[in-house]
Amino acid sequence: MRVAVLFSGGKDSVFAVFWALTQGFTPVLVTVRPPDYSMMFHHPNIDLTTEQAKVMKLEQVFVETTEDNWEEKLTALFKKLTINGIVTGAIESEYQRRRIDAIGEELSIPTYAPLWHKDAVLAEMLEYFEIYVTAVSAEGLGPEFLGEPLKKLVNSKKPGIHPFLEGGEGETFVTNTPFFKDKIKIKEWKKSWDGIRGIALGFKT
Repeated sequence: MRVAVLFSGGKDSVFAVFWALTQGFTPVLVTVRPPDYSMMFHHPNIDLTTEQAKVMKLEQVFVETTEDNWEEKLTALFKKLTINGIVTGAIESEYQRRRIDAIGEELSIPTYAPLWHKDAVLAEMLEYFEIYVTAVSAEGLGPEFLGEPLKKLVNSKKPGIHPFLEGGEGETFVTNTPFFKDKIKIKEWKKSWDGIRGIALGFKT
């Protein structure tokens, strides 16, 4: 069964790919190029997702969107891909899940959210996935976390911050998992900080 996995390169979408593979599905990675600080999609390190696709040996397609046309663009792409389902890494965002479910209903195909309300799985993920923080945008999170392992943030136990950034406090990028064929080696994280929020862009060379 061929499924589209919404893929940003972060921990949730990488797990969604892993889950799809364990179900015997054939995933195609659908990566959205959104505007900066999109309410719906991750934006840092989108170009680096091609490296993840390579080490997973999976097909990947990109779609450029705005905040106003992403549903229309995704729906058209899903039709073109001839898929039998949609998989997302949604965990707590009702906004995100409802929007994707609506597309599935329009196309008469099922949608899957294997991480939905499963914090225990996220905790286990830390033991097997190599995950870096690539964006922070919440009070209490500063530039000291950018480009650092997610474990550093989790261990800091910041009050009011979801330890896995599931309240929209930040974004991540995965460089290694047990099912990657090779590790992605980031030589440098280029960081930017505007006093309130910031991002870290990874470079291999």
